[in-house]
Amino acid sequence: MYGNNYPNDFDDNINNTQGIYSSYQNVPPVPPVPEKKKKEHKLLKKLAIAAGVGMCFGVFAGAGFYSVKSTAELLGIGQQEKSAVETQAPVQQQGDIESSNVVSTNNANAVTTVTTDVTGVVKQAMPSIVAITNMYTEEYNFFGQKMESPNEASGSGIIVGENDTELLVVTNQHVIAGADELSVQFIDGEQVKAKVKGYDSEKDLAVIAVALDEIKSSTREQIVIASLGDSDNLTVGEPAIAIGNALGYGQSVTTGVISALDRELGDSSNKLIQTDAAINPGNSGGALLNVSGEVIGINSNKIGGTVVEGMGYAIPISSAKPIIEDLMSKTTKGEPVAEKDKAYLGISGVNVTEEVSQVYGMPKGVYVGQVYEGTAAERAGLVKGDIITKFDGSSVSSMEELQSMMDYYAAGSEVELTIQQGSPNGYQEKKVTIILGSKAEADIG
Repeated sequence: MYGNNYPNDFDDNINNTQGIYSSYQNVPPVPPVPEKKKKEHKLLKKLAIAAGVGMCFGVFAGAGFYSVKSTAELLGIGQQEKSAVETQAPVQQQGDIESSNVVSTNNANAVTTVTTDVTGVVKQAMPSIVAITNMYTEEYNFFGQKMESPNEASGSGIIVGENDTELLVVTNQHVIAGADELSVQFIDGEQVKAKVKGYDSEKDLAVIAVALDEIKSSTREQIVIASLGDSDNLTVGEPAIAIGNALGYGQSVTTGVISALDRELGDSSNKLIQTDAAINPGNSGGALLNVSGEVIGINSNKIGGTVVEGMGYAIPISSAKPIIEDLMSKTTKGEPVAEKDKAYLGISGVNVTEEVSQVYGMPKGVYVGQVYEGTAAERAGLVKGDIITKFDGSSVSSMEELQSMMDYYAAGSEVELTIQQGSPNGYQEKKVTIILGSKAEADIG
């Protein structure tokens, strides 16, 4: 019995197994996954991983930034920079000048822009600046013939004082050189004639005078005497303001800084202030001011010229003051003396220029090449080889300048000459009092 069951069960199991197997054999095979889809699946998997990593990094970075910012605010770091960016710095004042600093942060590197308002300084100083017009005679040769024509030059001046009868103005000597007629224009446009009081050609300084009784009362109410500062304490980089009659168009203002100090240029005996404030023709004799409205220099376009831009020069006021004070004390020159009444020294002279002075070690001035007999020069003891350096207290740099000075002196006038005489120990200065003669007395040709 038992033996019959096992074979039957076994057979049945075999039959069942074969049925199942045959059923599997009837299922169609799974097609293989293409290579391209495999790559796409891998790429999507990588992108999902990268996105997850990025989100994690963002979370941690944000947390770190928040923690640093909180710590910085707790310690007060960065508050100063924030206030400088978000608020405008308060206006700073020095004298009558106003300036404001605005900080721009359009990029990571902050840029500071300084805007300077000089209206206060200009309002204070402008009434002390004048325009000067020099009417002179220009001589030239035309086909061998000597010709003359009237001409006009412009310059500037600074009102520096007054006495009982005159208003006194300082300017450059070259502004008034060779003048047949001088006039001064004040802040209100009023124009008045002026006369030469004295000048120093070596220092390129001159003082001219305007009669007070020729100035209208309304004009006198508007003009002021300039405040002279101290140029010995200037600092390179500090602001500078130039006012003058640029190109003869009327008063104008330029600004800049003190570029350099103690400049020595050309044949100027002055140690000069250099500035990048524009100093053009017509500015000569005008004022260079500091931020308090004080005159720190007397501008001179002649020194720098127009060869290089951004380099103007001024005579320091501290070195000019003693000369200005001396010139202010001179007797005002009247109208040039008539030709028949003019005074003469009785010499022929040669100019000792800067180049000659350096090469031969001679003082600058007029070298006496010959002394005519029977003249004032001979009576005063002048001899060949003397060098005239001053005439009546004003420095002399050329024979032409000496003759121009004497145009205001009549025969018989007593003046003082400063001369340099050669000696075994070099040139020695000597002062000589001389009574000027006339051309007729010696028949000088």
